[in-house]
Amino acid sequence: MNIRFTIYPLETNSKCWRERRKLVDKLIIGVAGMPGSGKSVLAEVARSMGIPVVVMGDIIREEAKRRGLEPTRENLSRIMFEIREINGKAAVAKRCIPLIKAFEGTVLVEGIRSLHEIEEFKKHFPNFKLIAVHASPKTRFERLMGRERRDDPKSWEEFKRRDLSELKVGLGNVIALADIMIINEKTLKEFKNESEKTLKEVIESGRNRSVS
Repeated sequence: MNIRFTIYPLETNSKCWRERRKLVDKLIIGVAGMPGSGKSVLAEVARSMGIPVVVMGDIIREEAKRRGLEPTRENLSRIMFEIREINGKAAVAKRCIPLIKAFEGTVLVEGIRSLHEIEEFKKHFPNFKLIAVHASPKTRFERLMGRERRDDPKSWEEFKRRDLSELKVGLGNVIALADIMIINEKTLKEFKNESEKTLKEVIESGRNRSVS
């Protein structure tokens, strides 16, 4: 008995396929680091290069605003743990997915805190690179004291408690497994220059991956 199989060509011109191809090729640059390490400066450099930025901490700040709470360190920390406990450890990352999809091309995501979040991003965007920014506790504390943001620590003891809170979520594991590490103990200008150079290299590497 002869059995014939008919192989139908993949409809590569379909809208569904094109949209899926976009997400597979879309380069996501994740940024992780302890408070005061320089994540926001790197994000600022990305914006100056025309790269859209999604800040994961803004998800928590928006939730605090929705609940009518002041964006204090205590409130933001409590909300962060509540969201993760109720909706899973990748809950904040899941809320970022629609924001990332709204942008064309490369997107930088600032403030990744756990390996669960990385796994969630990679489910949607396989072309994912992680940059960790590192600075000593002394340097970071001085920077936080200088910028005077409402949710920044006001003492060394509060600073240490905040560090431990970040590590409890899993930030240490994320930093340890980053694709690229930038040490930020230099001047602001030097760090900005190094950040721009690193971002250009990551983007070029991402382009080569999507082509292959």
